[in-house]
Amino acid sequence: MLSVVCIGETMVMLTPTGQVPLSQAPELFYGVGGAESNVAMGLAAMGVDTHWVSRVGRDGFGTRILNDLHDHGVGVGAVEIDADRNTGLYVKVPAVASADGFEASDASVIYYRKGSAASAMGPSLLELPAVAPLLDQASLIHLSGITAALSPECRAMLAAVMAAPRNSRLISFDVNWREPLWSHADKGVLRTLANQADVVLVGTDEALPAFGTNNEAELRALLPDPAVIVLKNADISAIALLHDGSRVEVPSLNVSVLEPVGAGDAFAAGYLSGMLFGLDQRSSLRRGHVSAACTLTVPGDRGPLPEPDVLSKILGCTEEEWAATQVTPGWFHSPALAGNAHTYDSSISVASTGGAR
Repeated sequence: MLSVVCIGETMVMLTPTGQVPLSQAPELFYGVGGAESNVAMGLAAMGVDTHWVSRVGRDGFGTRILNDLHDHGVGVGAVEIDADRNTGLYVKVPAVASADGFEASDASVIYYRKGSAASAMGPSLLELPAVAPLLDQASLIHLSGITAALSPECRAMLAAVMAAPRNSRLISFDVNWREPLWSHADKGVLRTLANQADVVLVGTDEALPAFGTNNEAELRALLPDPAVIVLKNADISAIALLHDGSRVEVPSLNVSVLEPVGAGDAFAAGYLSGMLFGLDQRSSLRRGHVSAACTLTVPGDRGPLPEPDVLSKILGCTEEEWAATQVTPGWFHSPALAGNAHTYDSSISVASTGGAR
């Protein structure tokens, strides 16, 4: 049976419920956010046996995170509970326009994660009785660059994962560039970790600050070892750069975007599930695009995929049909579908903001 382990920090998120300054917010929305846990929930929803490995505090926030992931089908039995350190927290502050129409404040994120339970993840976590068997049996281990920036212990843990015997196991690494996390850290570690992975996912906007270039040839020269580098070019396309020098490019779908948060994690879940199910690069990239499109049309971090028969028709459609496919909240419009449209429940989503991390 296919099994995936996602390792990384998830935090509790608070944000004003309206477009008002934080100081004037009558109430705050309460959710959870984590790139790796978003991918875990996406993979679990696609029928993959998925587990999240991390550390949380022995507090209500940690309990909320564990319950949320469990409710979405993710195994959390290997999460370590820290009695001394707290669960990380961040506040998402929306941009607020002043009365005269000028921007009064920019959107921002305030982090309360220093010394968090997850920042104490280290190589010893991998040896815990609940964790080691999951890693040994995993078909795929999913990591991200966010974890590498949290602490020296976290970097040592990722290095240990990369150095362990692979056997038939794959490791995916999503760069997930977060500028504030690297302002005082050596970002060169990202190149080292990425080059040790089998699959690297990175946006063209992330590659430039993380690696100094988003040129395909230059990226391949910097990262020669991964079997595939998936370069995501937002609403234009996604490109698989293969180890043998070949490339596969799939245009992005035409999407009426409701909320962009979480789309990158959804793409990762879609693409990685395609790879695990034995699909070719084109179909896996298409699966990533469809998953991202479903998330772009819901207010949360993950939208549901279409029914399997509909998804199969979309993934197998011609280039012309793919180019003509449009996604709006609750609808897939495509010549590949009977009647050219298919409804899906766009009200179902994971109400968190892991993409803001």
